[in-house]
Amino acid sequence: MKKPVDGFSKLTKEEKIDWLANHYFQDRKDAVSIIKQYWNTNAALQKLHDEFIENTITNYYLPFGIAPNFAINGHLYSIPMCLEESSVVAAASKAAKYWLKRGGFKAEVIATEKIGQVHFMYHGDKEKLVRYFNQIKPLLIEATDSITKNMRKRGGGILDIILKDKTADLDNYYQIHATFDTLDAMGANFINSCLEQFAKTFKAGANTYEEFTEEERDIQIVMSILSNYVPNCLVKAEVSCKVDELNEDQNISPQAFAEKFVRAIDIAKAEPHRAVTHNKGVMNGIDAVVLATGNDFRAIEAGVHAYAAKNGTYSSLTHATIDNGIFKFWIEVPLALGTIGGLTNLHPLVKLALEMLGKPSAKELMQIVAVAGLAQNFAAIRSLITTGIQKGHMKMHLMNILNQLGATDEEKSIVVELFHNKTVTHSEVIKEFNNLRAKSL
Repeated sequence: MKKPVDGFSKLTKEEKIDWLANHYFQDRKDAVSIIKQYWNTNAALQKLHDEFIENTITNYYLPFGIAPNFAINGHLYSIPMCLEESSVVAAASKAAKYWLKRGGFKAEVIATEKIGQVHFMYHGDKEKLVRYFNQIKPLLIEATDSITKNMRKRGGGILDIILKDKTADLDNYYQIHATFDTLDAMGANFINSCLEQFAKTFKAGANTYEEFTEEERDIQIVMSILSNYVPNCLVKAEVSCKVDELNEDQNISPQAFAEKFVRAIDIAKAEPHRAVTHNKGVMNGIDAVVLATGNDFRAIEAGVHAYAAKNGTYSSLTHATIDNGIFKFWIEVPLALGTIGGLTNLHPLVKLALEMLGKPSAKELMQIVAVAGLAQNFAAIRSLITTGIQKGHMKMHLMNILNQLGATDEEKSIVVELFHNKTVTHSEVIKEFNNLRAKSL
C-alpha cells in the first residue's frame, strides 16, 4: 500500500517528479522522459505555465485549431478552437461556409447581469429582518466603495441587492442576492470580494440593530460566493434563409430537409436523453472557443446545463422553425465571459486568440461563442438527418486509429485513400492496415 506524502507542495519540480516516478511508475525513466518532453524549451514561458496552477510537473497539450469563414453581424471571423475531439473544427468550418452563402450569422447580447449570493441562517421574526435589511442596504453598497471604484468608473459595478426568503426550501435560510455588471471582466474575484464585504457589514450591523433580540442578532453567515447560473447574462445567435435555399448538396429536397431538421430539434426539446447529447454537441463548439480564449469552461458548462433545465425538464438549447417559407435556427444561451483579467493577460496563445478575433469586448465574445455553438449544432443535425453522424466523424477519426497503430506517413496515405469512398470502422482499418503491412514483408 502506498504511503501518503507530507509537504509535497514544498518540493521542487524535479523532486515532485522523482517522487512520482519512484512511487507510481514501473518504468521510472520512461515516465520521466514523457513528463519532460512536454516542457517548453523557453524557460521563461515554462515558468509562466508552471505558475498557473499548483504542483505543476509538465504541460498537457491540446490542439489549437481554426474554423474560418464565420460571418457574424457583417464581420468575418476566423474562430480559434481548442479541444481534442475529431471532426468538431471541420464541422464548425463547414457550417460557417454553408451560412456564409446565406447571409451569415446574426447575434445580439440580451443582458449581461451576473449574480452573487450571501447565504445565511436567521432564527427570528422575518418582518424584523426585512426592516433591518432595508436599513442596512445602503451601507452594504457603501462598504464596497473601495472594491467597486474602478469598475464603477468604467460603467459597471453592483446593480442591485435584495433579500430572499428561502425558508420554504430550508428552515431559517435566507440570502442576500446581488446582481452585478462586470463589463469585459469575467468578474469572479470582483463579485466574491463584494459578497464577503456584504457579509461582514451585514453581520456587524445586526449586532447593534435595536429591534433584534440576542438570538436574532446571531446571524450565521454560511458562505459568500458568486453563482455560475446566470440566466440574465444572455446572448442570442441565429441563422435564417428561404427554405428553397437549403441543402442543395444532399439527396433530399430543401423542404424535406427543413421539416426533418425542425423535427430533430423538437425531439431534443421533448426527450432529455436526446437533449443531453444534442447539447453536448452545442458545447463542443462553445467550450472549444471558451478554452482558446482563456475563459472558465467548467463555469460555462454548469451554467448552460442549468439553463437547459430551467423549466423543470432538461431540454434543447437550440430552436428551429419554418414560417412562411423561411427556415430559422437559433440559440439563446447564458455566457458569463471576460476578455480582460485572468489568463487573458497571461497566456500567450490566449492573447493571440483574442487578437485574432479583433480584441473583442466581453459582449462581442459572447456573440462569437454562441455562434460557434449554433454552428456546431447545425453541422451535427445536418449530418444526423442526412448521411448519419458516423460517416464524417469516422473519416476524421481514421488518423487517430492509424497513429495508434504506428503507421508511417506512406502507410497513412495509402489507407486514407482506401477509405475514400468506404465506411470507416475500427476493425476494417486494422484489417486493411495489417494487409498492407503483410504485403510489405
